[in-house]
Amino acid sequence: MSSVIHPGVRRVRHPLQFRLLEVRRVTRLSPHMVRLTLAGAALDGFVSESFDDHVKIMLPPPGSSVPVMPVAGPDGISSFPEGVERGPMRDYTPRRYDAVTGELDIDFVLHGEGPGSEFAAHARPGDALGVAGPRGSFVIPVDFAWHLLVGDATALPAIARRLEELPATTRAIAVIEVADEAEQLPLNSAAALEVIWVKAGAPGESQALLDAVTALVLPEGEGYVWAAGEFHMIRALREHLQTDRALPRQNVRAASYWRHGEGDVDEED
Repeated sequence: MSSVIHPGVRRVRHPLQFRLLEVRRVTRLSPHMVRLTLAGAALDGFVSESFDDHVKIMLPPPGSSVPVMPVAGPDGISSFPEGVERGPMRDYTPRRYDAVTGELDIDFVLHGEGPGSEFAAHARPGDALGVAGPRGSFVIPVDFAWHLLVGDATALPAIARRLEELPATTRAIAVIEVADEAEQLPLNSAAALEVIWVKAGAPGESQALLDAVTALVLPEGEGYVWAAGEFHMIRALREHLQTDRALPRQNVRAASYWRHGEGDVDEED
């Protein structure tokens, strides 16, 4: 879907790189959120300029402990070796990258199904996985009067990273849907921060997140809304913000991370 870009937003392209990494640490953040800290010499030069970035995680195929990595051709197009079964691939947010320690954090939601969730639930230090990207960054300025960040548990890593980036000169409102209080992670920000935790209903069917945003009184001044989560929720939220709230389309970025009953979705606006 095409998008209208705010004049202050920058799109940055990065060379595509494939990195074979290993798990250095496994940290349980909540009953349904696990952080894998990845490391390896191939991580040198990793770049992630925006909390909105995503990388492609390449998992080992069934029966193997090492992912099948693509190779880049002379024209820059990559391909997988012929005759070899490749493993599943899923998109995740780079939660933190530390060039000094050579570490990359990826947070996984343990939702009970799916290859990424399954891998993270059983990951141990030394386990191998591949990382591709990010291919580009959608860099949103921090100097808006306010920032509204909306999402379910799948958006929580990006929201947490963004809050840590915001300065004290702005205001931030985060509306986040989680299963219960045990999933409410600590959120840090220099911005004037208001966090609204919403209890999730049936996966992909709850209106709780939309209802919470509808009830908000937005601050004065120019703001920016970033939202991510289930396809139908994002579609309804976008309609509310642009039609009922009459927010400029260029001040709203909404991404469908998943669709109820299906796999990953790649839809942004």
